[in-house]
Amino acid sequence: MHNSEISPCFSEVAADQRIAGMAAQIIDDEVYVHQSRVNLKPGFAGKEFYWHSDFETWHVEDGMPRMRAVSCSLLLTENYNFNGPLMLIPGSHQQFVSCEGETPDNHYQKSLRRQEYGVPDQESLARLAEDGGIVNVVGPPGTIVLFDCNTMHGSNGNITPFRRSNLFFVFNSLANRLVEPFCGKIPRPEFIANRTAVAPLAMRELNVQSHA
Repeated sequence: MHNSEISPCFSEVAADQRIAGMAAQIIDDEVYVHQSRVNLKPGFAGKEFYWHSDFETWHVEDGMPRMRAVSCSLLLTENYNFNGPLMLIPGSHQQFVSCEGETPDNHYQKSLRRQEYGVPDQESLARLAEDGGIVNVVGPPGTIVLFDCNTMHGSNGNITPFRRSNLFFVFNSLANRLVEPFCGKIPRPEFIANRTAVAPLAMRELNVQSHA
């Protein structure tokens, strides 16, 4: 979605200094967008997404060498405690939970809708939650949340009439560009894992009025 040919507006938001600049400061390096999308949970029909660490998938299926990436969620609608907000386990980024099982071919075709492989065991999840607790990401439109690529997170379904819509960006360190997937399979498609448009993000401050 951050490709300017697909969505110029989305591309400008991804490169906004106030967003990408924070990611670069956290990572302490120049950054590029590894992945981006719109996360939608419509009213009455939004599906749950099980606990997982993004880095586990990006390392195994995309070939991301190290935990040098930051995820960003930009809230487009009100995110309440009850309409399937993002849930984070604070401190979980400090522990890597390896997931058992072989990654199926073309796993990406299902994994972005329902995570069945690359999910942690219940014992590890319980330990992380007992140590760090669970935080709901709630707030009005315009709220921005950044979290480490290894943070354990998930979300409940949305059975309320209130839709939940967020933009999602992943900023990766320029020194952490992808190599061959560590699962030994072919890389995921470019629209999921950016391999070719790897260059320092040209940051600028978005003129909100021009998109009003």
